[in-house]
Formats: sequence, C-alpha cells, structure tokens
Amino acid sequence: MKRPFRTGLVAGLLALTLVGAACHKDGSSEVSAGGAVSTPTAPAVPQTTETTSAPVQATVPAAAPATSATTAKPTAPKPAAAPKPAPKATTTTTAKKKDPVDLRLGYFANVTHAAAIAGVEKGIFTDKLGPDVNLKTSTFNAGSAALEALFAGAIDATYIGPNPAINGFVKSKGEALRIVSGATSAGASFIVKPEINSAADLKGKKVATPQLGNTQDVALRAWLLGQGLKTDTQGGGDVSIKPQENGQTLETFKTGQIAGAWVPEPWATRLEREGNGKVLVDERSLWPGGQFVTTHLIVTTAFLKAHPDVVDRLIAGHIAATDYVNQKTAEAQDVVNAGITKITGQAMNPETISGSWKNMTFTFDPIASSLHKSADDAKKVGLLPGDTKIDGIYDLSFLNKLLTAAGKPPVSDR
Repeated sequence: MKRPFRTGLVAGLLALTLVGAACHKDGSSEVSAGGAVSTPTAPAVPQTTETTSAPVQATVPAAAPATSATTAKPTAPKPAAAPKPAPKATTTTTAKKKDPVDLRLGYFANVTHAAAIAGVEKGIFTDKLGPDVNLKTSTFNAGSAALEALFAGAIDATYIGPNPAINGFVKSKGEALRIVSGATSAGASFIVKPEINSAADLKGKKVATPQLGNTQDVALRAWLLGQGLKTDTQGGGDVSIKPQENGQTLETFKTGQIAGAWVPEPWATRLEREGNGKVLVDERSLWPGGQFVTTHLIVTTAFLKAHPDVVDRLIAGHIAATDYVNQKTAEAQDVVNAGITKITGQAMNPETISGSWKNMTFTFDPIASSLHKSADDAKKVGLLPGDTKIDGIYDLSFLNKLLTAAGKPPVSDR
C-alpha cells in the first residue's frame, strides 16, 4: 500500500514542476498561484539585472552633462587661481628706491651768466632736472674761485670763463672737467678813466681784473703785451695789474685808486655809467666776427661718469634758459637783475642791465676756436706752460644730441 502512494506522489510533484516551468516560460498568471509550491529565485535574476541596468543607463546620460559642465567651467570662473601675481608684486614693492642725486651748480653775479641766473630764478633747471635731483647752487666772483671749489669737491658743475677751465684741465692733466656747452659770447671791455687815451697812457698805472689767471686777466695781459707793455703775476711790470672782486673794483675806480679795469658785464657798463669811465677796448674788436667765448658750462668728469642722465637734463635746462633770455629779453633782464641783487645785495639800474645786454650774445656754441687762442695767449703771458695741450677738453655729445632733437644746428669743438 505504501509503495503505490510514494510512486504517485513523486509522479505528481514531477508533473507540477513541469507545469510551473511551462507557465514561467509563457509568463502566465498561474505562476503566482503556484508560487507557494515553487519558489524559483534563479530565473528572476536576469530580469532584475535588466531592470537595474535600464535606470542606470538613463541616469548616467542625465548626470554626465551636468558633470561635464561643472568640470568645464572651474578654470574660467576662477581667475584668481590662474594669474597669481603675488611674486612679481612683492618684487616691485620691495625694490629699493634710488636716492635723490645732489647737483651742486656754480655761477657768478654777472650778466654774462644770464642763462644761469635766469635758469635758477625761474626754476627752469629745477623743472628740467626733475624731482629726483636736488639742485644746490653756489656763487663766485671769478673763475679761479669756482675752480678751487671744483677741485675741493664742493661743486659738480659751474658756469665759468675759458681760461679757468683751461687751467683746471691742465692742472688735472685732463682728468678733472669737461666743457659741455657754450653760454655767452662777448660782454667784456677795458674801461678806463677819461684821461687815458691809449695803452701808452697806462704805463706806471694800476689797473684791475677780477682774478689772477681768469679770462679777463689773460685778455688784459695779452693786449698789453701786444701794445709793448710788460706785466707780471706779482703786480709789477710796466702796468701793475691788481686782482679785485668786481664790486670792489667799482669803488676803487670811482675813488681813483685804479686807472681802469678789464671786466665782464654788467661791471663794464657800471664802470662806464656810475664811474664816469670810458671804453678803451671793447673785446669784440679783437676777435673775428666779434665772437669769443666769455662763459661756458663745465662739469666734473666724475659727475659726468656717475650721472650722465643728470648732465643730460642739466644741459636741457641750460638750453631752455638760453632760449628764455633770448626770446623774452625785457622780462629776462628784470629776472637777472633780481638774481644779481640777491647775490650782491644791491640792485642795478635797469638801464645798466639793458645797456650791458646789447654787448653780449647768449649762445650754446662754445666758440671753440676762441678757447684755443685764449690758451695761446695764456702761454704768451706766462700763465700756462708753453707745451700745454687742451685736446679732449670738450664733451659736446649731450648738447649736440639735444640740439639736433630740437631742430637746432649742432656745434663744433674746433
């Protein structure tokens, strides 16, 4: 009895299994009904995989653009990260500033130094030199004193006459200075008492010059020698030459202590007008075309090498000041008179200024040919050795560069 039951049971289960498999395959609802009997988990796995993969594929495309957009824009919206200027900014900020340069400039209380006086009084030099240059000025009575200051290291540049410049160049064996521009032509005369009518009338008399070895001193000694009258550096000879400051010369001339003086403007005009003197020699008559250097601008070679840019600006200021005194004559005469008054403590009659002005030419040209003759004259009167050479005394490169840029003709050193 047991055996047939077991056989039937096995057969029935087998049949149910086959039917369930068939129903699963067709997707019929009977699968659920028979699920209590058969729990086929393995066949469900492929469906779960397909269902899961479909949303993943749908989600990824949606997320990808967002991720791509977010990744593409990080560099553009973050400019602060890309430039990173901090290192350069630090370098610029910490760079050491240059200390201001002191330019110590000398000049005289003479109308022959009109460009210098106007350049200082009108602020022309200060403007051209710029805020990084401190202009400091000193005034002198004559070239020898200015030269002494230059050798002592007290000034870097000065307006000066030709012979002191030659003396400084020779004394330093060509090392101390360079002439960088002309300033004034003419403006010097030999003024004497009314009773003096010729060189012969001067024999045994005393006369004055601004200083031993200065430009007017050499000019007077050379002229007297040409007239057959000898002099020496101690005040002896046929005519005694006494070096005096120009202000003192005016007083000694008025009181009759001297018979005459070879002086620059405005002192020549003052001796003539205030001292009742007369012109015995207008120095223009001794030179070709009446042109000869009375004043030029020199710079120490040390300053020239150390600060060529400052020298360039100084000469630019000199050009501007020279243009000013030539173009605005009446105004410039007042400015120069005021500048001389500051130095000497005494104002001049405006007629003295205007009278002396017409005896000069303000020019950038150093009139180099006259400098060479001045050197020869100094040799003749014993103020320079006979073998003296002045080759290399000029450096006109700065001047000619600026003149050319301004459309003005360059100048020569010969």
